[in-house]
Amino acid sequence: MANAGDEFRLASSNISQDGRLPRQYSAEGQGAKMNISPPLEWYNLPPGTKSLALTVQDIDAPEPSGPLVPFTIWVVINIPPTVKGLPEGFSGKEEEMGGDYAGIKEGHNDLKKVGWQAPKIPGPGHRIEFKMYALDDVLGLGHKVTADKVLEAIEGHVLGEAVLIANF
Repeated sequence: MANAGDEFRLASSNISQDGRLPRQYSAEGQGAKMNISPPLEWYNLPPGTKSLALTVQDIDAPEPSGPLVPFTIWVVINIPPTVKGLPEGFSGKEEEMGGDYAGIKEGHNDLKKVGWQAPKIPGPGHRIEFKMYALDDVLGLGHKVTADKVLEAIEGHVLGEAVLIANF
């Protein structure tokens, strides 16, 4: 049986497990400290991982007509297994950072924008789910990457999942 310390896991130096999402990572922040992507790091990739994909969703977002429907804040694909984390404010800077980061691709969120974009959350009690997928392949999804396309493309290719929940 695997030791809990050997599990594939996702963490953030600024978000504790089931902790609060600081305001600078939302539309509630101030000036330059607003809507920046949080730092993320991951550990213990499953053997055979060829790429990683990340979805970040407000899993408590209500549709105007009633039911809860996850609201996508960020989609990131083709993260190489050699990359061990994304620094704070990474969104939009993959080319600028170069090296292993240059091949990373950000997708469209539910605001129809590329990159990290948290909505103005109407009230407390929202959970933000960061879900990292270890994959046995690299995704070729074309120009417009969305969470739905990613979730469809990874079927049968997921070696492991790691989840981090933040509260807002």
